[in-house]
Amino acid sequence: MSQDFEKLTVYGKSFSGLTADKEALLVEIGPQIKPHLGAVTDEFYQQLLNISEASTFLAGRVESLKKTHGLWMEGLFTGPFDKNFTAQMFKVGDVHVKVKLPVEFMAGAMTLINNRLFSLIVDTFGDDKQRCGQVIAAVNAVTGFSLLVMQQSYQASSLAEELEKFLKISGMSRTLFTNLALAYRDK
Repeated sequence: MSQDFEKLTVYGKSFSGLTADKEALLVEIGPQIKPHLGAVTDEFYQQLLNISEASTFLAGRVESLKKTHGLWMEGLFTGPFDKNFTAQMFKVGDVHVKVKLPVEFMAGAMTLINNRLFSLIVDTFGDDKQRCGQVIAAVNAVTGFSLLVMQQSYQASSLAEELEKFLKISGMSRTLFTNLALAYRDK
């Protein structure tokens, strides 16, 4: 599956509000936030283990997932938020399709993560309401950006998987399918 990650980066940032100022703020506050991210990850996985529908996807994998999750969380406060970051988030969505993770788990999980991150931000910056609000907006933007890219990938990977099933069941070649699709494409 070919993807223009530069274009997807611009698209994702336009919806999430991840601006250069917010990116700079995330990197600036990173040293204050990163020491607490291990606890955020631990709490997140504990919450997931308490959700029966989610816990089945975690069996025997929690420790390795925590490592990957921790690296992603650090990246939220390190940057850069460029096409390489977008490509990493795209890969996460693809992996979620491969393990048959329901799509709603991504949005639900991001809500759990944001709840904990926002609490951490209030604890860290709550004495300065304006700064606290700016940091919350920046974190919301970068997690929203991540979610949007993962959902784009999830959709593309799901469609590709369904197409492969269709081609196998029908016996149709990819070339024939492509030619038919091009012939009936809206003009």
